[in-house]
Amino acid sequence: MRRSIRSIRSVTVATLAAAGLVFGLSGCSDVKEAAKDEAVDQVDKAVNETYEVTYEVTGKSVDSIEFTAAGGTASKPAMETVDKPALPWKKTVTLRGIVPPSVMPIALDAGADAQVTCKITYKGKTIAEQSGAGLAAAGGCVAVSPIV
Repeated sequence: MRRSIRSIRSVTVATLAAAGLVFGLSGCSDVKEAAKDEAVDQVDKAVNETYEVTYEVTGKSVDSIEFTAAGGTASKPAMETVDKPALPWKKTVTLRGIVPPSVMPIALDAGADAQVTCKITYKGKTIAEQSGAGLAAAGGCVAVSPIV
């Protein structure tokens, strides 16, 4: 009887230890994610400089354009969408800190008519450009903040 009580205790202790380890490790990943978001926000506040970029989209059969707009943070940038844009489309926005500029034209029609080019310029210099046809047309352009 003494052996069975010891083995039950051993199994119970091992089970509790394993459960504690699992819960502890999952808690660590939440803590890591929160620390990463906080670090990005701190850097974003420290780099309070603003910069202007111009987005351009040309082509055919674009259903909508989503782009990084003013506001938000680097980890959660503000996004705006333009439905059924007239092409060529051009928009200048002022972004802050390390917020990455991005523009994503979306062409739902995967046919040959969906020819799209997107471009991001900063101080007259192209910092990102992509072209595509069909489904590849929805790839978009993303650049690193030019003030980093």
